Amino acid sequence: MAYEITLPGNFRGGGRKIGEGHPCFIVAEIGANHNRSMALARELIDAAADCGVDAAKFQIYTADALYSRRTPAHSGYTKNLHTLISEIETPREWIEELAAHCARRGLVFFATPFDKEAADLLNPYSALFKIASFELVDLPLIAHVAAKGKPVVLSAGLANMDEVRDALDACHTAQAILLQCASLYPAPPDIVNLRAMKTMQDTFGIPTGLSDHTLGTHISVAATALGAHMIEKHFTLSRSLEGPDHPFAMEPADMKRLVEQVRDVEAALGDGEKRGPSEAESESYRIGRRSVHAARGISAGSAITADMLCTKRPGLGIAPKHIGELIGKTASRDIAADEWLTWNMLNA
Repeated sequence: MAYEITLPGNFRGGGRKIGEGHPCFIVAEIGANHNRSMALARELIDAAADCGVDAAKFQIYTADALYSRRTPAHSGYTKNLHTLISEIETPREWIEELAAHCARRGLVFFATPFDKEAADLLNPYSALFKIASFELVDLPLIAHVAAKGKPVVLSAGLANMDEVRDALDACHTAQAILLQCASLYPAPPDIVNLRAMKTMQDTFGIPTGLSDHTLGTHISVAATALGAHMIEKHFTLSRSLEGPDHPFAMEPADMKRLVEQVRDVEAALGDGEKRGPSEAESESYRIGRRSVHAARGISAGSAITADMLCTKRPGLGIAPKHIGELIGKTASRDIAADEWLTWNMLNA
C-alpha cells in the first residue's frame, strides 16, 4: 500500500493526495446531526465550508439493518437503540443533493455506509468511503466497499492490531487510511492514545489520523503536531440541539478555530532543517544579536586589551566568538566608546 491516498479524479477534490507531505485533511462529520431536515443539512454544509474544512461526511444506515430490535438498553440513552437510530436515519434519497451541495460549496463529499446497499447508493457520489469503528469487524462489508476501487478510511476505535490487520486485508488493493479513535462520546483525553497513530503508520506503511471525540480543539491540534494526515470532528450548529451526537460535536466557531490552529501547526512544523534566520528575522538577526563593542574610547595606535572590549547589541560588528583574537591588535583609528568594532578598525 502507498504512503498516501489519492482522491479519484471524477469527484470534487479529485487528484488531491492525503498523506505524508500533504496538508492535513480536515473532515466535518455531520453524520446524523441534520435531524432529518434537508434545510438543516444544507446549513451544516454551508457552515462547514465557511470554517475552511476540506470535507463534509455523513452516515447512511437504517435501524433495521444496524440494530436488532432485541438490543439491550445502552447506558446514557433513555430510548431503545433501534428506536433512537430510526429517528435519525439519513434518507437515502438525499444522497445526490448532499453531494451536489458539498460540490457547490467546494467540499469533498463522502459518507459512512453501514450496509452494502448504502455503499452501492453512495458509490456514484462519494469520493471515498469511511468504515466506522464498530463496523471494523464486518469484513464482508469492508470487502464490498473496497471493491468499489475508492480509498477507504478505517476508524480503528476499539480494535487491536490483529483486527486492524484483518480489516486491511479485507481492503485488498484499495487505498486505505487508518484513524485512531476512542469510541466514547465525548471521549476523555486519557484513552485517546495519539501515539497509536505512529504505531499503525510504522506497522502498515499507510497514512494515519484521528477521529476525535474529545471536547475542544487541543487534542486534534496535538495529533497534527504528531503527524496526523486526517482529522475528523463531529460537527453541529449548536450543541443544544436535540439528538445523540449534538452534545459532544464541535460548533462552527470552534471548528473555524481548529482549522486555523491546524494550519498554524503545519506551518510551524517546517521541514526540520536547521538553517539559521529566515528572511522575516533578518532585522532581528542584525540588531538583536551581540557583537564586540568598545567598552571605552580607544585612541588610534593603542594596543587592544581585554578591558577595552565588551559585547553588546546590535550585532553589526565582530562576532563575540572572535573577541580573544582582538587582544594585542592595534586600533587603526580612534574608536568611540560604545562603537561596535569591525576588522577594518584594527591592524595586526
